[in-house]
Amino acid sequence: MTSTQGRAPAMSFIFVTMVLAIMGMGLLIPVLPKLIVEMQGGDETAGAHAYGIIVAVYAVMQFIGSPILGSLSDRFGRRRIILIATAGSAIDYVIMANAPTLSWLVVARVIAGLTAGIMATANAYIADVTPPEKRAGAFGLLGSAFAIGFIIGPLLGGLLGDINLRLPFWVAAACAAVNWVFGFFVLPESLKPENRRTFSWARANPVGAVLALRRFPAVLSLAESYFLLMLAQMMLFSTWTLYALHRYAWSMKMVGLSLFSSGVCMGLVQALLVRKIVPKLGDTRAVVVGMMISFVAQICYGFAAQGWMIFAIIVLGSLAGISGPALQSFITKHVPGNEQGAVQGVLMGLQSLAGIPAPLIATWSFGWAISKDGAVHLPWILSRADGVATWLAQHFLPRHPGIAFFEAAALVLCALVLAIRSFRKDHEPILHPAPGA
Repeated sequence: MTSTQGRAPAMSFIFVTMVLAIMGMGLLIPVLPKLIVEMQGGDETAGAHAYGIIVAVYAVMQFIGSPILGSLSDRFGRRRIILIATAGSAIDYVIMANAPTLSWLVVARVIAGLTAGIMATANAYIADVTPPEKRAGAFGLLGSAFAIGFIIGPLLGGLLGDINLRLPFWVAAACAAVNWVFGFFVLPESLKPENRRTFSWARANPVGAVLALRRFPAVLSLAESYFLLMLAQMMLFSTWTLYALHRYAWSMKMVGLSLFSSGVCMGLVQALLVRKIVPKLGDTRAVVVGMMISFVAQICYGFAAQGWMIFAIIVLGSLAGISGPALQSFITKHVPGNEQGAVQGVLMGLQSLAGIPAPLIATWSFGWAISKDGAVHLPWILSRADGVATWLAQHFLPRHPGIAFFEAAALVLCALVLAIRSFRKDHEPILHPAPGA
């Protein structure tokens, strides 16, 4: 079968795969924190701490598993890896739907993280079946699939969660199962035998991508800025549901609606505003403006006294979405053409890496802030540092439920300082539009 013959069903499957995969993930966002709190006997502090660990476990496994699956797809083909990843998701959701204890949730998240290579493999699949001159449009289609899944998933998860807290997990499992069956019977292989290469642990090493930053000194500080930006963003999402349930006593429906609103606003900014605003402002100014908006939005989230204020802040905060693409654009202009793929791989590695500490920092800070005794109950492996952490927290941190948002704002501020320093070293304009704008 030629790529032309297999392209139509392949592209439609990849689109549906991404929608269902992201929708499945989104279904869990409003309900998983509350399920964990219930498993902890309704203790919000213990639930927040447990949720942070479970999310971090998934991120660690994804960081380890994604490059391994990527290398395996180069050896055995994309189809097998996509089916493995889809099956892993289905197993994960079924286990979580039936999990009697937190230990089972950890097992499920380990499976999900190790098999979470579907997004990277889908990108590789598109590169296999699409001519170079049409890949931008194909990747844009994949981006729209991601947006659709993230918009529908949390809203549906919130609505189903109000009916039964376990129901969204079953629906997510059904989505993954249907996806697997569809792929098994419809999806053709995209990688030709002559384009396959042997599996190498050197290429599958997740640390290798991060260490590769040393090869690009011109963008090292900007990569550090990008990491801090991703860390702040993931801290926001790690505590969103916990914060809304505690401070505003929202229902699952309201949590899902807020995430739906956020997805719509971010999608509109990415699809309509980025390509108009960034060229007019220039990369450097767009980065600075976007990060400043993000800083203000994070502070506003933390201080919002009424639930309705969150929806107004979402509109403001979504405008910060211009900073990420502008930062990536600036980086690509300072890297040779034959190194673009490597740099994008590094940025994806940094994004995955940020998902490890972010939920731990955010949820454990939130749990401490709302606890009655103000103690910082660290995991047993760090128990000896518990007293030091408690003393530092009591003397230097505010006991406020929005503390994770304030921490995220501080990270954005650090990212902004690093970015400005890099721009000045490069003699790029920072506070005025690009020439000819």
